[in-house]
Amino acid sequence: MVATGLDILLRNTDSFRKRNIGLIVNQTSVTPELKYSWNVLKERGLHIRKIFSPEHGLFATEQDQISVTYQPELDCEVVSLYGDNAESLLPEKTHLDNLDLIIFDIQDVGSRYYTYVNTLALFMEAVSGRDIEIIVLDRPNPLGGTIIEGPMLDPSFRSFVGIFPVPVRHGMTAGELACFYRDINKLDINLSVIAMEGWNRSMLFPETSLSWIPPSPNMPSFFTAEVYPGMCLFEGLNVSEGRGTTTPFQLSGAPFINPYDLAERCNGFGLEGVLFRPVWFKPAFHKFSGKVIGGIWLQVTDHSRFRSFATGVAITTALNEIYPQHLNFLQGVYEFNDTLPAFDLLAGSSHIRSMILRGCSTDTIINSWKSDETGFAEIKRGFHLYQ
Repeated sequence: MVATGLDILLRNTDSFRKRNIGLIVNQTSVTPELKYSWNVLKERGLHIRKIFSPEHGLFATEQDQISVTYQPELDCEVVSLYGDNAESLLPEKTHLDNLDLIIFDIQDVGSRYYTYVNTLALFMEAVSGRDIEIIVLDRPNPLGGTIIEGPMLDPSFRSFVGIFPVPVRHGMTAGELACFYRDINKLDINLSVIAMEGWNRSMLFPETSLSWIPPSPNMPSFFTAEVYPGMCLFEGLNVSEGRGTTTPFQLSGAPFINPYDLAERCNGFGLEGVLFRPVWFKPAFHKFSGKVIGGIWLQVTDHSRFRSFATGVAITTALNEIYPQHLNFLQGVYEFNDTLPAFDLLAGSSHIRSMILRGCSTDTIINSWKSDETGFAEIKRGFHLYQ
């Protein structure tokens, strides 16, 4: 069984008892007995002065892009790092007063978009140059640490769904990402990582023997996380990504879709490790709430060969081929950005959307980011904490 960074820390907490500690945590910060870290650390005599909660809140009570205003009553202050503007993503200077140690312990899902590690990156920037130590209690990348997928982030498309200059599926843990971010940005911070025991880069989450605690409201299972690197792109389309159902991101659809036509086209791409099943479904909220719509279900048949980002791009290509008069790339405010399309922010540039609209083949589009994957594979080896 994998021992997380929290498990390792709890073996010897004596050296932390005189520290003034702030935690960046949510409901995934648990022991193997599913006890919350903030409770256990207090039981060990540690001074938890403040808890910082990320998007969705401390217990993931809020949906995506919803300002977190409610905080549970605990015996220390709980501060939201996700409000109604971009400034809320950073801790106020007064929130850092009287703290000399920040501990980050949240389960990530291995995609560049997922905002918890982006919260960590912004926090690292905020404390750079201050006498505050940051410790990352590492947890597994649910998607493993070997497969890299998708294009690198164009720095001009930086947003809260794109902070790290990495491919979409990066194959790194939160601790590795933190070390990478410190070095490439030359941050003046005292950073350390308490590494896991028993985890290796080939492991998918079901192999860790750890309990899956849904990190956010629409991440109910490992299987959701597995398809998320590609299907999150649909947040930038007028197509449901399955929010409002019990299987978000595994489902997608819209009123204008004929499920059989779309499934046939997507199966025709011959993508490895996945099949597409025609479905109808009715979202209870979010896009097309209360309407029965047509779409497809992603059935992963081989975890090692499945490439989620390529799959999401292929489905988008099929939608543009079959329904060019209906498919739209959404404009408007997305994660506090109102100047760039959401699809581009997620993809990391405008190149993929442009190629889709120009009618480029799926193979051409997928091959366009292969050099990014190869180049990043070399870079990330220098930050590996695990074999």
